[in-house]
Amino acid sequence: MTVTKAEALDWLRKMSLIRRFEERAEEAYGQGKIGGFLHLYIGEEAIAVGAMAALRPDDDVLTHYRDHGYVLARGIDPKRVMAELYGKATGLSKGKGGSMHMADAKHHLWGGYAIVGGHIPLATGMALANQYLDLPRIVACFFGEGATNIGTFYAGLNMAAVWKLPLVAIVENNRYGMGTAFERVSAVSAVYQKACVFNIPAVQIDGNDVLAVRDAVRDMAERSRAGGGPQLIEAMTYRFRGHSMGDPQRYRSKEEVEAAKARDPILLWRRSILENRLATEAELQAIADEADAEADAAVRFAEESPAPGPAELCRDVLIPEQESDVPEDLS
Repeated sequence: MTVTKAEALDWLRKMSLIRRFEERAEEAYGQGKIGGFLHLYIGEEAIAVGAMAALRPDDDVLTHYRDHGYVLARGIDPKRVMAELYGKATGLSKGKGGSMHMADAKHHLWGGYAIVGGHIPLATGMALANQYLDLPRIVACFFGEGATNIGTFYAGLNMAAVWKLPLVAIVENNRYGMGTAFERVSAVSAVYQKACVFNIPAVQIDGNDVLAVRDAVRDMAERSRAGGGPQLIEAMTYRFRGHSMGDPQRYRSKEEVEAAKARDPILLWRRSILENRLATEAELQAIADEADAEADAAVRFAEESPAPGPAELCRDVLIPEQESDVPEDLS
């Protein structure tokens, strides 16, 4: 494998952290400690981790509302991420963004977006800005297969192709748009084939193979960075949980889900590490224990953090001219 031991263990560590973090978030949601919507990334961790391993720290990242995995894979403190889920003042967006709107300008992570496909034109605009300013970075835009049936997909990628913008579109095909199988609603079920409309390069890869994701994103990113224009990657995967926490999952059988778990990206990568003698069972167990501890610490931090005060409603918006004009107590 074209990967070092340090890289292999780092990827396993990040995938394990994402998995354990989301399991703890799932528990907290069930206890009523997290409100709103919660879309879990469990089963898709290899895409976020592999992609972030391929991108540069100053490359721009925009993603959909199933965004926790990208945030953690980007290296953002899980305590701040969990606090954001809890709506606490110490959260990544001071508790005002929640699960679907994670963002951190320092990490060039420009947000999860709740509107399906709505961020694709924004990614195109950001890529245009990077090209105009002659910045040596690309924009990685992540979205699900359902977004490829929406007009913003065609408008955004068409303009990116016309202007040869430094944009890599990464489609996470987990087979279902909410509760509808993709092949039932798309005349072309292989998403990568849709790229021919824009005359841009495209590949379909195994999204459960973190190394395959890293290699594909790295190759496409460097091609785009060198002036090759937009690229498209279709990463085939499967979500082990429902669309969101309120999903009864009547559209697929338990047998189908269990069969998909045989290709769990974490188990696949763990097995590959052992087969290639990059680490011992003891080292891998230590990584799992570390992920457990880090997720538990994130929960404790969130639960012990203060809620934002009422005055926070008027901060970070354009209504008040000065923060000093905001009353401390709006009650």
